[in-house]
Amino acid sequence: MQFTAKQIGEFLNGTIEGDENAQVSTLSKIEDGAAGSLCFLSNPKYENYLYKTEASVVIVSQDFVALQPVKSTLVKVKDPYSAFSILLDKYNEVLNMSKDEVGIHNSSYVHPSAKIGQNVYIGPFCCVEENVEIGDNTKIHAQSYIGADTKVGAEGIIFPGVKLYRHTVVGNRVIIHANAVIGSDGFGFAPQADGSYNKIAQIGNVVIEDDVEIGANTTIDRATMGSTYVRKGVKLDNLIQIAHNVDVGSHSVVAAQSGISGSTKLGENSVIGGQVGIAGHLNLGKRTQVGAQAGINFDTEENKQWHGSPAQPLKEWMRSTVIFKKLPEVDKRVRELEAKIAHLTAIIEKLTTTQTQ
Repeated sequence: MQFTAKQIGEFLNGTIEGDENAQVSTLSKIEDGAAGSLCFLSNPKYENYLYKTEASVVIVSQDFVALQPVKSTLVKVKDPYSAFSILLDKYNEVLNMSKDEVGIHNSSYVHPSAKIGQNVYIGPFCCVEENVEIGDNTKIHAQSYIGADTKVGAEGIIFPGVKLYRHTVVGNRVIIHANAVIGSDGFGFAPQADGSYNKIAQIGNVVIEDDVEIGANTTIDRATMGSTYVRKGVKLDNLIQIAHNVDVGSHSVVAAQSGISGSTKLGENSVIGGQVGIAGHLNLGKRTQVGAQAGINFDTEENKQWHGSPAQPLKEWMRSTVIFKKLPEVDKRVRELEAKIAHLTAIIEKLTTTQTQ
């Protein structure tokens, strides 16, 4: 399908600078822009590509002023990144309209007691156990498992190989990517006198609220008792571990390879970088921000930024980083001073001995 710059501008409530009849049929990164493509510029460090790109249309900020001639037609909007994401969603929707799958594949098993909503798709080799409820327009792709007494809301997408253990609750418009495991046992073991460990039964469940997205191979453990919560609007990257009885606050984002230990509460609108480790039984305040590879083993206040392991407030960490970089130089200077002190000490001792004689 083709769209003109004028149509794009009207859809995004933007203004046109250049040929409003310029046509695009695909999306691209600005550095890869070719004739017929649409791209965007939001980060100033990529501005140089704008003057070289062959893209037919580029979305830019409404206050952008070109420093060199631009061949592309510009669509000026308030927030180029958000505007482009809206177009990506629309483009994806158009692509999938022609293959909107509905129905249950004949290789899948659905228990007779399961309640399946309207326009649901269940792909090949899926298993839907007893008393499961699946809301309208939800898509469940190949080789996924939906355990007994699980509830899945409307308008969701469950990608191939996802496993939802029994009693899991999934809200509306939730996206769960391939091979995620929701509701596996929490890591609970009681140490014994002989050094062995007895498993503690995990009898709770996982509750995932509306508009959550969960990345591939992410695992969320069921609660020991009660529920593990992933609140409304949370976005979890790939390869994340959420332990038993954790409560991830609404509209928080967590990057790949991070882990949150048992019974920790993460405040709403928090941002957790990649490979962050968070200890158990903590309370992290609202809008907490944690830099990549940081380690948190204490409660945090609201609106604080943390970096490093063990974590420090941002400004302290920056100062510590500067000092750390200078350690080889400081070590060299200390050794030189020690050598000078030793030399002076030897001279003083020699003079003292001579005077005594």
